[in-house]
Amino acid sequence: MHTVSLHSVGMSLDACIKCDICTSYCPVSEVTDSFPGPKYAAPQSERFREIGQPHSPDASVDYCSGCRVCNEVCPTGVRIAEINARARAQMVAERGLPLRNWLLGRNELLGMAGSLAPGLANFVLHNRLSRRLADALFGVAEQAPLPRWHHETFNDWLTRTRALRRRCARKVVYFHGCATQYYEPFVGMAAVLVLERLGYEVVVPAQNCCSLPMLSNGEFGAAESYYRRNMARLAAYVEAGYPILGSSTSCTLTLKEEAPELLDLNEDAGAQALKFATWDIFEWLRERLDQGELPLDFRPLNDDGQPFILPYHAPCQLRAHRIGKPVLDVLTRIPELDLRESKARCCGIAGTYGYKSEKYQIAMDVGAELFDFVAAQAPQMGGAQTSPSAFPPVGATIAPHNGAQNNLVDAQKKEVRGVLSHLASDPAAGQVFCTACDSETCRWQLEHGTGVLSRHPIEVLAAAYGLYDLHARREV
Repeated sequence: MHTVSLHSVGMSLDACIKCDICTSYCPVSEVTDSFPGPKYAAPQSERFREIGQPHSPDASVDYCSGCRVCNEVCPTGVRIAEINARARAQMVAERGLPLRNWLLGRNELLGMAGSLAPGLANFVLHNRLSRRLADALFGVAEQAPLPRWHHETFNDWLTRTRALRRRCARKVVYFHGCATQYYEPFVGMAAVLVLERLGYEVVVPAQNCCSLPMLSNGEFGAAESYYRRNMARLAAYVEAGYPILGSSTSCTLTLKEEAPELLDLNEDAGAQALKFATWDIFEWLRERLDQGELPLDFRPLNDDGQPFILPYHAPCQLRAHRIGKPVLDVLTRIPELDLRESKARCCGIAGTYGYKSEKYQIAMDVGAELFDFVAAQAPQMGGAQTSPSAFPPVGATIAPHNGAQNNLVDAQKKEVRGVLSHLASDPAAGQVFCTACDSETCRWQLEHGTGVLSRHPIEVLAAAYGLYDLHARREV
């Protein structure tokens, strides 16, 4: 949208020195010609989108995934990803919102509907016919890694275990997000178990979608209504001084920064109060570690005395917090944990980006460096070294249903996943049981691209406390 105040992200475009560093690091422009690069789509084109200026000559900005790698590397602090997001919102305001994007922006609504009959919902969305129809009719990529509804929501679990939950004076507020509520309640379970282990009562107030899917698809009006609703529901806890903790790093970034910046709410007192009260859960846990308040009675994750190899990817949204990588600071305290950090720029999925038919292959190509990193962590098996050179690039698939060549690539891809899945299921084969990542959509993309299970780091921590079964994803 147009610049409305000195606090608008568009004001930062004048700091662009045209150095092209952002373009050289951009993972999207590296794999497709559909996106010319951050410098061209953001600061240069933004000058032609302001009030009274002619419209931008093309809609290539819609191919920006919003990964924020450009923001990370910009030497002058231009808010490139935010400028692109506001340009997309301007296009939506002028041209309308496609039905597909409207649906992808309604994560909470879809999750709530599917939770009424999770078995039926999973059948409808996870059979080949319905996926092909969704691709043909709505443009939702047939191969994209849609999540599965769990038979029990996170709030259902809280209700069922209410008598077991800790009640005390020290309290934290937990913002679980849509994925934990409907698809991964075990992540919320692990978070609650860890926070209670630290001696806190976990308060879970009524909450809505954080609004990020709507922001990402340019639907700013609806996003603002969701954000303001959350702000109102959390206001009393913020005023009381309770920290707002979130296990979805995308949600916490939205509450802290993404929504206030994109919606020009930086001067809103409520938004500012919520911003400073919100923590990514491992950001808060690291603070407890630094204060000497984090129990360190961890146990090894393997029972056989062998190191537990854990490839870890810090997602784009976590890096956008600019808080370092607190997962590394905390999890490295677990004995016999061989934590291996990915240097990949992005997994490619970028929220709802990789679910769109025209962007699915771009997402897979962007994620290839991460998939290859995971493959490289598996030790030798049967004399073959599982390194990037031993596997075809996982993201280098061809558009589906393109004949013999595509079938060959699919066969190679299945072979790669078969080897990695064997390593994941057989600890003796290589100790690569799972990867770890702070973002739900990144975990789903990791599993899709590698065939290896993925866990939230809070699940790993809960398991190290002896509170949680990392394999079965349940409390013990």
